[in-house]
Amino acid sequence: MKLKFFFLIILSITFSIFNAFAQDTLSYKREFRGVWIATVANIDWPSKQGLSTEQQKNELLKILNAHQKQGINAVMFQVRPAADAFYPNCDEPWSQYLSGIQGQCPMPFYDPLYFAIVECHKRNIEFHAWFNPYRATFDSNDSIIINNHITKIKPEWFFTYEGKKLFNPGLPEVRDYILKIILNVVDNYDIDGVHFDDYFYPYIIKGEIIKDTETFILYNNGIANIKDWRRQNIDTLIHTLNDSIHAHKKYVKFGVSPFGIWKNKAQDPEGSDTRGGDSYYEIYADSRKWIKNNWVDYLNPQLYWSFTTKAAPFANLANWWGNNAYSRHIYIGHGAYRVNSATKDIGWRSAGQLGKQIAYIRQNENIHGSVFFSSKSLIKNPMGIADTLSKKYYKYPALPPTMPWLDSIAPSAPNNLQATFTPRGTLLTWQSPLLALDNEAIYGYVIYRFLADEEIDLEYNENIKAIFYTPTLNWLDISANPKERYKYVVTALDRLKNESLASNIVFF
Repeated sequence: MKLKFFFLIILSITFSIFNAFAQDTLSYKREFRGVWIATVANIDWPSKQGLSTEQQKNELLKILNAHQKQGINAVMFQVRPAADAFYPNCDEPWSQYLSGIQGQCPMPFYDPLYFAIVECHKRNIEFHAWFNPYRATFDSNDSIIINNHITKIKPEWFFTYEGKKLFNPGLPEVRDYILKIILNVVDNYDIDGVHFDDYFYPYIIKGEIIKDTETFILYNNGIANIKDWRRQNIDTLIHTLNDSIHAHKKYVKFGVSPFGIWKNKAQDPEGSDTRGGDSYYEIYADSRKWIKNNWVDYLNPQLYWSFTTKAAPFANLANWWGNNAYSRHIYIGHGAYRVNSATKDIGWRSAGQLGKQIAYIRQNENIHGSVFFSSKSLIKNPMGIADTLSKKYYKYPALPPTMPWLDSIAPSAPNNLQATFTPRGTLLTWQSPLLALDNEAIYGYVIYRFLADEEIDLEYNENIKAIFYTPTLNWLDISANPKERYKYVVTALDRLKNESLASNIVFF
């Protein structure tokens, strides 16, 4: 009896271990796998101010190559850190974080935004243009601000807080200006998304006051409480941007990365089981309202705490956000920068913290992926976290989740798939779908390879061998075992990554 009981225990433990491993390595064909590339203060790129064009390009290519190997399929790239720009043809000056001097373009001239988008798409990585909507200066050093900066042209649009100049969100002309700046990028660049971080009204600093009383008196619209009015100002910008972005380009996604706590339960019964700061009362950002009203396509809450953080446990917040997705996407923001850091949160001293977070949110059907802050942390690979991503959690490629509220119609399947032997490998060629009226309907392709006797199942990504976000019509398979016989199919993608049925099957 004891021996039988012992074997049952061993069997149970073995099954648990296998099941845990299976959860980590299961196919996640649709998953958002993002990383922030911060340019403000040269956090991630360029590594310092004043690099040559060639040096800037080479640095960015190394970063993107590394993220591609790690399994990343989206970047949040900061294109407007502080009323400045990483692109030309704009009402705002070139960012100082490129040349070291605000208003000075890269030399030799190039367009960093265009370059970054093209290189991301070559690597099957979505490009979400990250704007900071309200920050106008990053420090109190006014001498580095050039005369045609918006703070000099329209000083009445700003208030100063902690030595920094911030756009006054209560001014209608400020909202119009920000909208114009963002739509300029939407119209003129091939971006996949518009992204905001968590900076709206400033975080509370003891002794500081937001100087917007006069604006409140002029534009309160009958709202008696200045705090409610401030929230409405942010609501109005978010709602207007969402409608405008989709009116200009339906496929461009709009998302915000709010502070991880909307409200604590002690403040509101509908808040999270936490005891920390919040976005609703402190920075007047009602992020739950935005997703509930479908004013955003995704929220990316910054949950930079561990499972053992007493005031804000990761699991409590992940569960709360999953329960407040309202049929839109939730991507969890992970604090990769905290791994093995000097933080008092001891949970981050474990190499497995990040992996446990990914495994945990994968169990929640309302959470569609992750975004890591920031690029530098994954590149440095503390405690092997990036290796763990590429070898375990992101071992196989993934497509971003679809957004049926924007477009749910898949393209037609490619046709005339053929395989040809070459000395370097098996060359696949195919044709665009016959029913496609124009090439713009087809944005890319996915190549699947199966063993000859395997059933074709497109629901799993273990058999994905290549993804293209370009209109290429061929692919060379150099990894095939010459002793095996395979079958291939190709599917087509539209701009929102809706996927067609499979092409004809080809054996080789």
